[in-house]
Amino acid sequence: MITEIFYELDNFCLEFIKEWNEYLLTDETKKVEGSRMIMSEIMTIVIFFHLSSYKNFKYFYLEKICKDCAGYFPNIVSYNRFIELMPKVFVPLGVYLRTCRMSEATGISFIDSTKIGVCNNKRIPSNKVFDGIAKRGKGSMGWFYGFKVHLIVSDKGDMVSFSISKGNKSDKNRDLMKEITQKLFGKLFGDKGYISSPVQEELRSRGIQLITNLTKNMKNKLMPIMDKILLRKRAIIETINDQLKNICQIEHTRHRSPANFFVNLLSGLIAYTFLPKHPSIRLSENDLKILDLSYPIAL
Repeated sequence: MITEIFYELDNFCLEFIKEWNEYLLTDETKKVEGSRMIMSEIMTIVIFFHLSSYKNFKYFYLEKICKDCAGYFPNIVSYNRFIELMPKVFVPLGVYLRTCRMSEATGISFIDSTKIGVCNNKRIPSNKVFDGIAKRGKGSMGWFYGFKVHLIVSDKGDMVSFSISKGNKSDKNRDLMKEITQKLFGKLFGDKGYISSPVQEELRSRGIQLITNLTKNMKNKLMPIMDKILLRKRAIIETINDQLKNICQIEHTRHRSPANFFVNLLSGLIAYTFLPKHPSIRLSENDLKILDLSYPIAL
């Protein structure tokens, strides 16, 4: 697994560094290479951490990388030095995730957001690391302080699009929805938090049908039976969010710098795309044909 990740990242960095240098005022990429470790090695380590069973990055680096995997990284640096180098791969990780690890839309997509808390609620007033960056928000589990990951996945469980916002950003924000649904077509299933007439009209104008359950004060309406079935399968994205937090560890409250927080978050999202199996919905050819037919039933 580690060899596969490094091979892909090294090929990506060969092309990325050439283009990135054209936009930099100073050649920052050379500083990374000049520190003994090259960019692709640093990226490999931070992604591989999220695929390991380790819960603490320091222990993972000192035990797994410096000892068990020392042969893969001949120019390994100390733990403190590696932490200093991590912010330098923030931009490459973001570009790699968007350009190389996102999947194509299939016509059946699911959308949801998940909170990323950066500290315990009792410690919000004393938190200085994310002062002025993170915001308070409210999710299904109550109030939190941090950010949100807005995620769209296909019926195959692959990531199609994502966005990171402050914790107080509404899920049905029109600009956010316009940005995150650029690649979509067909049907998009979400929860009640995405009910918004302006958003639905915007998506409909681009050939995207947003399907949600109804709130108590909304009138009942008819829905094709296959849409009703797929709406009940929306738990697939909640399962993926659970894997991102409990397997890929995108959320913890031990961050000491905003830059390394985003490196941890992006590398966790990338790590999910390398998992051998994703939660998915099995649709037969007959099911896909039914999607194009109209068998309306009441919600």
